[in-house]
Order: sequence, then structure tokens, then C-alpha cells
Amino acid sequence: MIVLGIETSCDETAAAVVSDTRDAEHPWRVGSSVIASQVEIHREWGGVVPELASRQHVRDICGVVERALEEAGVDWPALDAVAVTQGPGLVGSLLVGVAFAKSLAASLGVPLVPVHHLAGHIESLVVENGTPPLPAVVLVVSGGHTSLYHVPAAGDYRLAGRTRDDAAGEAFDKVATLLGLEYPGGPVIDRLAREANDRAVAFPVARMTHADRNAGPPLARPAGFASALRGRTEFSFSGLKTAVKRHVAARLQQRDGAALPAAEVADICASFQRVVVEALLDRTFEAARWFGARSIGIAGGVSANSRLREAARRRSDEVGLPLQLPSLALATDNAAMIAAAGLRNLHAGMTASLDLNADASLPLEATPGDKPPKGAHSAPRRERRGAVGSPQADAGASGRSPV
Repeated sequence: MIVLGIETSCDETAAAVVSDTRDAEHPWRVGSSVIASQVEIHREWGGVVPELASRQHVRDICGVVERALEEAGVDWPALDAVAVTQGPGLVGSLLVGVAFAKSLAASLGVPLVPVHHLAGHIESLVVENGTPPLPAVVLVVSGGHTSLYHVPAAGDYRLAGRTRDDAAGEAFDKVATLLGLEYPGGPVIDRLAREANDRAVAFPVARMTHADRNAGPPLARPAGFASALRGRTEFSFSGLKTAVKRHVAARLQQRDGAALPAAEVADICASFQRVVVEALLDRTFEAARWFGARSIGIAGGVSANSRLREAARRRSDEVGLPLQLPSLALATDNAAMIAAAGLRNLHAGMTASLDLNADASLPLEATPGDKPPKGAHSAPRRERRGAVGSPQADAGASGRSPV
């Protein structure tokens, strides 16, 4: 089966063609993956401007999809389904992709498959590394998300921990702004920190000892683990960001407003990055121990950070757990991961009708037996090229819907 994936959740317009291999160990084959980045557009604003992002998606999406098909050597009639990111993300950006995918699925007479963005990031690990030993614990960490998932079975994603405030990638961007560095902050801080002293500043690591006053959906933890894991699989980076701000302000005051030397800025970057990486990995490996995980995965844009990758490999070797990381090409937002997650949904019979809508805060807490997400439904198996919203004739293979 061949699926076209479309991703427009933030500031990358992406399309990809992915097919399944019918090999449970390596289930997905990427035919093409095309990304139109908007970094240069948003850099002068110091962050993503939602209105500019959605307008650029409208400009880019047709060309990106056509190029993805061309690079894959696939014609429109060969597509068996269209998968699209339903959420979460910037609602204006999501709407561009959802509207395009609905129109395309309707015109081709193929199923429309909704995909949760974080399910896509988790599937990006499978695309290149193959199916991990299960159960697994996966950290999804990016500019908008920092979440820990327990994965007891393929396609079954259970939220075990999350950030209570800033996402890790967001903290990188904000600290970069405090230091007068360019956007996006993650790659710049990573580069400056490589030759700097990561112990120059003793920044604090947040420790959660009280219940979250802004708690979202309940976390999925094994019976008896709730109290033991309380606060030990959750994250907080707002205090660290404030500590950096206060340190920089104090140093500028000591220097009578003169700019900090480049070496000192690099030391601050290295010290900040060390604390973030330690917080991420401490909680990830703690969760892996409690859940009895047989493997660990780290996905999302921040998984491209060199210190995080090196430290994760070192820790995984120490405890003897296989580690899955995406390539740099699949670490950031892309459509190959959306098409792969779409194939998993399609095999589970999870498709959507043409009234599917974008959902900027779409949760990924569904477990087997839960109701499908808004706009989605489990459809009966039908013949190929059936009504829009029906899976293909061979779409009833094993697997659970990740959304």
C-alpha cells in the first residue's frame, strides 16, 4: 500500500510517499520526503508567526506534494490513501494541510487518514530503525512538546509524563533570545556549547514534589506505580529559564551594561544545555526502569541535539537498553513520519470522513478500546477505491491506532 503523507502543523510544509513492506520488523519504506522550511521567514521575528506560517503553507503545499510524488516515481492513481496531521499544532497551519488532504482524498476516491503529530514522531523511529523491542519508553521532545510515552505494543502510546510549563525546545529558543542569539535557538546553543565549560554556571534542575495545578488528562501508569512515579516522570523548564535570565541580568549589571564576552555566552549555553539534557534523560531512564522497558526512543526536533544524543547513547550502553534515535532528517517535522503513522492507522481501520477538522490541542492519550478521535471512525473493510473514508481491502492487518 502507498500513502501520501502531509504535514503542516507548524512552519514546515512537508509531503512524503511511504509504502508498507509487510515486514513486521521494518514495516515502512520511504519513497520520498520533501520539506519546505520557513526558518528564514520567521528568523527576523525571533519565532514562528502563525499568520505568516499559514500563508506560506498555502503558497508551498502544491509544489511540495507534486515534488514528493515525482521523487517517489508515483502517479496520483497509485496512491491508496492520504494521511494528514490533524493536530496538535498551529490551527491555521493545520487547516491548510487538512483542507488540502480532504480535497485530494475526495478527488482520488481514497481514504483520508488522520494522524496525531506526536504519533508521527514516534513512528519516525520505526521508519529508519525498525520495530523496537517492546515494551518501550519514548521521549518526544521538540519546540512545542516534551512528553514521555510508555509503548507496551506497536501503535499503543500511553502518556507517562509531560512538561508542566515550557517544552524543552521552547526553553532553548527563549534562552537564545536572552543571550542575543539568532532563532532557532537550539542549533545555535548546541554549536556554541561544544567547546565551552558546562560547569561554569550551577543552574538548578527542577524537581516536582507537588501536584500539578494545571494538570491535563490523567497519566497512564501501571497499577501501584502512580505514587511511586509522581513527579519523577514530569518536566519543568520555566524555572531554569528564569535562572538564566537572572544570571545574565546580574552579569550585565556587573559589567555596567556591556555585552558579555563570547566565551562567557558559550559557557552559559553549555551550562544550560547540560541541565536540560540531564533532566530529560534522568526522567526517561527512570520511566524505563519502572515500566520494565526493553528499549528507549527519543524523537522530535530536540533529538537532533548533539549532547542529548551522545549522553543518551552512553546511558543506554551503561544499562544495556537498545536506543532508537531518528536521523537528523527525520528528527524535525516531516511528512514521512506522518505517512508511516497513517499506514498504521489505515491497517487498524482508522480513517476519517470529509468533515474532519484540525485540532490544535489534539490529545494522544488514547489506549486500545478508546473511542476514535474527533472526525475519525473505524470503518469496515471495503474494496479498493471505495467511498472516501473507507480503508483498503487489505487494511485490516494487526496494529492499534495511535490516535
